[in-house]
Amino acid sequence: MEYPGNIFVVAAPSGAGKSSLVKALMELDSAVQPSVSHTTRSPRGQEKHGREYFFVSASEFDAMVAANGFVEWAHVHGHRYGTSKKAIEDRVAQGADVLLEIDFQGALQIREVFANAVLIFILPPSWEELRSRLERRGEDSPEVIELRLANAAEEMAQASRFDFVIINELFERALFDLKTIVHAQRLRYVAQRRARADTFAALNIS
Repeated sequence: MEYPGNIFVVAAPSGAGKSSLVKALMELDSAVQPSVSHTTRSPRGQEKHGREYFFVSASEFDAMVAANGFVEWAHVHGHRYGTSKKAIEDRVAQGADVLLEIDFQGALQIREVFANAVLIFILPPSWEELRSRLERRGEDSPEVIELRLANAAEEMAQASRFDFVIINELFERALFDLKTIVHAQRLRYVAQRRARADTFAALNIS
């Protein structure tokens, strides 16, 4: 099914800078709206329910799974994360561009449901830099950092299944690359035809 809005899916290993890039993009482009996922993990720092995530119990998550309420859900670092299908459909049907910031498993599941979704993978410039970024965050124990690095190898092996890859070596350049992908998608023929249907009809373009 075609919608007037676009769906962008951004995935990356922990520490690659995905969240910072997505936040900066949405500050610059108000037409891009975040998709708020459900998770069974506890809030971190200043995170709030309904803003970064919907924080739910394991039983609440189970109920949504049983009701087929998720377009995708996955186990990530010992917790579960899921994306509501109805929430995405409602937004893109209204013409909004929705951005999902999820793991690679979820990204590939999104593509199965929304064939027009644009998948973007963020890579770090090196293993050394990835480790350094994880350590500088100061959020995880050494054991958790090692787990994240081990998971990163599996995650980055999936980059070839994505439409675009951005190497986040210099933040400003990576942000420019992300903005370029979003803008280019809006100018594709099928996207323009969806978004500017009246103009195409007036010009007798099918």
